[in-house]
Amino acid sequence: MPCLVGGSADLAESNLTDLKGAGGVLPGQYAGRNVHFGIREHAMGSIANGLAYDGNHIPFVGTFFVFSDYMRPPVRLAALAGLQVVYVWTHDSIFLGEDGPTHQPVEQLTAVRAIPNLHVVRPADGLETALAWAHALTRREGPTALVLTRQKIARIERPVAFDPAKAQRGGYVVADPPGAKVTLVATGSEVATAQGAAALLAAKGIAARLVSVPCLTCFEAQPEAVRREVIPAGQRVAVVEAGRGIEWWRLTGADGLVIGIDRFGASAPEKSLAESYGFTPAKVAERIEGWLSA
Repeated sequence: MPCLVGGSADLAESNLTDLKGAGGVLPGQYAGRNVHFGIREHAMGSIANGLAYDGNHIPFVGTFFVFSDYMRPPVRLAALAGLQVVYVWTHDSIFLGEDGPTHQPVEQLTAVRAIPNLHVVRPADGLETALAWAHALTRREGPTALVLTRQKIARIERPVAFDPAKAQRGGYVVADPPGAKVTLVATGSEVATAQGAAALLAAKGIAARLVSVPCLTCFEAQPEAVRREVIPAGQRVAVVEAGRGIEWWRLTGADGLVIGIDRFGASAPEKSLAESYGFTPAKVAERIEGWLSA
């Protein structure tokens, strides 16, 4: 895609945003497609808007997700103007580890989802990431944010008959065991966690449906029949996401459960943080079992 041009705020090695073999944009050398923006997120987002206004490029920019706060004005403008810009925001949760709470996003997912016309996609594995890129590169009506992890995550086990087109609707059913009593909804790295929790619940005789919602905005825009196909009416809903999660209550309803994070992170290894903040399969299963029996 020769029209794809961009870079990151001096974090290309961490964001993995370099276009291989595409060269760099340097003084007097403009044939390259990798732009070295430096640590200036606001300017980076504004330059991306200019490239999108030009009409000959699809610009992408990258930084750590917590630093999306520094570029919020140009992101808002891109959404307002309907510009096709792709944001690659990585290190998307407290699970990035030892850098500590200054680098660990907690409220950012809720904040960027509040921007109208910005599609925020938080993929669960490689397949969902490929579909997210496909969505961002074909969506012409506004910007798309890809919110990605730092840590390695397991590939999600899906039915053999899985239809990738259903994931493009924003949410889809990963597992639907007979006699399910509850629907578990998760995004990003927490889909694997929820899948592990569902297996533990099944061992105790509690069947749980598993739903991945990589793009809440896309899912909420679907016809009610599609949304009910994914999350049946009358079934209790629990959401698992390592963020504030305020926006999920409109999906769960008043009798639902949102397993999120309501405090800042901490400096510790990823696995220690998952245990401490209740985001292991065992901790999630325990929380859901207690909620269902209350």
